[in-house]
Amino acid sequence: MAENELADWAAEIAAKPYGERIYSVTRIVTQQTLFRLLDIRAEGLEHLRTDPPVIVAPVHRSNLDSLIVGVLGRRRLPTLAKESLFKIKPVGWWIAGLGAIPLDRDAADREATAAARKILDSGKPLMIFPEGTRQSGQAITELFDGTTWIAAKTGASIVPVGIAGTEAAMPPGVKFPRRATVGVSVGAPIVMPEGRIPRAKLTELTAVVREHLQEANDRAHRLIA
Repeated sequence: MAENELADWAAEIAAKPYGERIYSVTRIVTQQTLFRLLDIRAEGLEHLRTDPPVIVAPVHRSNLDSLIVGVLGRRRLPTLAKESLFKIKPVGWWIAGLGAIPLDRDAADREATAAARKILDSGKPLMIFPEGTRQSGQAITELFDGTTWIAAKTGASIVPVGIAGTEAAMPPGVKFPRRATVGVSVGAPIVMPEGRIPRAKLTELTAVVREHLQEANDRAHRLIA
């Protein structure tokens, strides 16, 4: 399936009535299984329900991150996901129902960016990992400007989410989660300035987002210390 066809297929599933039911079932199953395996300590969850347009921006240390944040937020959070996941039909159908957007990580992928903007413009929240791929450790290093750019173009606020413990619970290469204590700290929304934002200012705003994300991640680690 071509990339544009894959995106259209995912959007069609997400728009169907059973798309929301997929999230509801996923939330119940996750609470009854994963959340009983993990000791989750969370703070600031009210910020996950910030009114749209809003980008929920978690750190990324494990494949568990999006699932945990999505369930704790108690609402469907469409996100950008690597397109290879959609080519595994059962997985693709499931994450498409959760609102995931196929992302080609080897290209600029204007279609994924356009789809992200469309979701925000429609009044729905969006989850983006500003670090891009999974990282390791507590430190937040360089962030891409993409998250800030989308926020600036749509007027969306950015909610930083720190997550500690998921790297130990399910590190890369492990198929099933292990028992672990997980901390989730959600920071207050970062509001984008109004009007056109020049490139230099965009870089400054990305640095601000990185600072807030680091603070949230440090708080998440203190929750499990």
